[in-house]
Amino acid sequence: MNIFRINTSAWQEEDFYLMTSLTEEKIKKVIQPMVEYERENEMMYDNEEYLNALQEKYPRSVIEMHQYIEVLNF
Repeated sequence: MNIFRINTSAWQEEDFYLMTSLTEEKIKKVIQPMVEYERENEMMYDNEEYLNALQEKYPRSVIEMHQYIEVLNF
């Protein structure tokens, strides 16, 4: 299982985290074209739409979205 921080815009508050069995390459294969389309067409996807696109492309994979991940400091 992997945890990835997903950044699709200049606003850090819009970042989200994916806990998933997917690889970085598979995530980029789906999200990168969506980000490029957004920038070329002055529109925005919300985080749920990114998640839905991944779930549609990889329906058998574990993919959970989280807005925040707690960090344990010792």
